[in-house]
Amino acid sequence: MARVTVEDCLDNVDNRFELVMLATKRSRQLATGGKEPKVPWDNDKPTVVALREIAEGLVDEEVIRLDDIVEEEPLFAAFEVNDEADGEAL
Repeated sequence: MARVTVEDCLDNVDNRFELVMLATKRSRQLATGGKEPKVPWDNDKPTVVALREIAEGLVDEEVIRLDDIVEEEPLFAAFEVNDEADGEAL
């Protein structure tokens, strides 16, 4: 696969600092196995895959934010169920 350049990514992200934060969050999602890549993996590291996704316009801050919300919802739902069960036991 061709190398991904910062300039390729900056077409879809406002500045370099935002790019670093976005690539960090996305590569962490890929590395932990929490999310499937939106581009072929091609034996690359998670950071390279994240940058390729950003360069192709497949991932932006909104996508990361929505993925984080989806991950948190079941966790909060479990706490709500436990709170209701604790209230009934008293």
